[in-house]
Amino acid sequence: MEAPSKAQLSRSIGGWITFPFIIASIVGLTLAFGGWSFNLIVYLIQEFDVESIDAAQISNLVNGAGNLIPVLAAIITDSFLGSFSAIWISSIISLLGTILLALTATLDSLRPKPCEVGSTSCSPKSRIQYVVLYAAIVLATLGYGGTRSTLSTIGADQLVDKPKDQGIFFNWFYFFWYSACLVASTAIVYVEDNVSWKAGFFICVACNVVALVIFLMGSRFYAKFKPEGSPFTSFIRVVVASIRKRQVTLPSTDEDFYQGHNVVPKALAVLPSNTFRFLNRAAIVSEGDIKSDGSTIKRWRLCSVQEVEDFKTLIRILPLWTSSFFLCTTIGVQSSLSILQALAMDRHLRPNFQIPAGSILVFVQISTSLFLALFDKFLFPMWHNLTGKPLTPLQRIGVGHVLNFVSMGISALVESKRLNVAKSHQGSNIVPMSVLWLVPQLVIVGIAEAFHFPGQVSLYYQEFPITLKNMATAMISVLVGIAFYLATAVIDIVRKTTTWLPGNINNGRMDNVYWILVVGGVVNFGYYVICSWYYKYQNLMEVDHSDSPNEE
Repeated sequence: MEAPSKAQLSRSIGGWITFPFIIASIVGLTLAFGGWSFNLIVYLIQEFDVESIDAAQISNLVNGAGNLIPVLAAIITDSFLGSFSAIWISSIISLLGTILLALTATLDSLRPKPCEVGSTSCSPKSRIQYVVLYAAIVLATLGYGGTRSTLSTIGADQLVDKPKDQGIFFNWFYFFWYSACLVASTAIVYVEDNVSWKAGFFICVACNVVALVIFLMGSRFYAKFKPEGSPFTSFIRVVVASIRKRQVTLPSTDEDFYQGHNVVPKALAVLPSNTFRFLNRAAIVSEGDIKSDGSTIKRWRLCSVQEVEDFKTLIRILPLWTSSFFLCTTIGVQSSLSILQALAMDRHLRPNFQIPAGSILVFVQISTSLFLALFDKFLFPMWHNLTGKPLTPLQRIGVGHVLNFVSMGISALVESKRLNVAKSHQGSNIVPMSVLWLVPQLVIVGIAEAFHFPGQVSLYYQEFPITLKNMATAMISVLVGIAFYLATAVIDIVRKTTTWLPGNINNGRMDNVYWILVVGGVVNFGYYVICSWYYKYQNLMEVDHSDSPNEE
């Protein structure tokens, strides 16, 4: 049976009946992935004798891949597989990786034997143990990344004939996704730290299995659509077509530009803009470019004016987008180094209870979600009453920039104090200083995220034309993914050029790393101010924060 198009949705399939299956799937898969990834640094250090900074680097690579893979998966899904196939295939890949990871915690032969620091009788490390470990991490990350964006897409597809319900679906989707992250970073991490790694990882396996089974149980209810192509493909086509027609003279009339397969009334025709005029050549109709029915003969030689203008919209916003690279890089560096700091501090809240080091970042998640609610209820209405204007996305992002480098400054001061305490208690790897000292910097960076991440999604969503609306969250995923790789590069450069990040951070100068991030943050904020000063809104007339997408 041929899959329907989105315009041919049958009333007997799709709708809210699919909601429990999709939500159960994202919750289970997020618990499975978050359960091991939030505590990966600690696992690598304690069970595989990986140096602390190396473990932080591996964690950054995993987080980077976890944000880039959903974008790649979306392109493959939109172009070839379709959401349903992409999800069940990715879920199986995730399950294989999680099972393999659980086996490394279960079988003694798959992890190094414990070794006392400075001992001369340690057995050599087996290469096969690390091959299995890294294969497990790659598979689990690849599988989860393939489901994260496609599950939200297939959920929205079930309500394609009810646009208002799609907004409600996204609110609940991200609510359950965020809740699953909180449970994974607290409850499952606690089991790993206080019961056993084996128990924690097999909980992740169970969550993955349940998610896959429930998703497949809903198969007969899902509306499954043909892949319709990815906007990223059309961008590449515009570049290729404009290069292939670089010798063609730009016409003096708009009638020589291709408007698309369907006949468009002249009054509704999209006119090519004068910015980046060389790209307009991609839409020039030459002899042999179109068939008698108006469709293109060679898709990589001719694009519609709308496709060209969509690509120009993306180019215009790129400077603002790039200004967030360093913003997110500082977050990546801080998150990995904060876990290392927590491992070297007193994590006891009571004599018999201590905070797992991998759970310390939960303060970022809590502050972000809490302040998002406060913004909508208090801050944004207050700002509107005081100024008579709503807080624009650019202003919101700017506030996020400032709070971000303020958080890095607090991180530097706290680390400086921690190092002073460590010097007065030499000989102990655990500094007698409460881990709660890390909370202020994490809360502030969480508030910063509540400003700039939704602000960026809102900006992209409102500035992009209808054909690119779905790219708003993809832009953030690519941004965060690249930023985590940049964070890895920053730490690697610091390690090679200084002695600030040794294996034992008590003998280093991590505070200097944070001060570098402060300076870089201030310079980057200046770059952002310049970009936003010269940027002109294309589609944004007025911002209504109560209806901004993904602000829940």
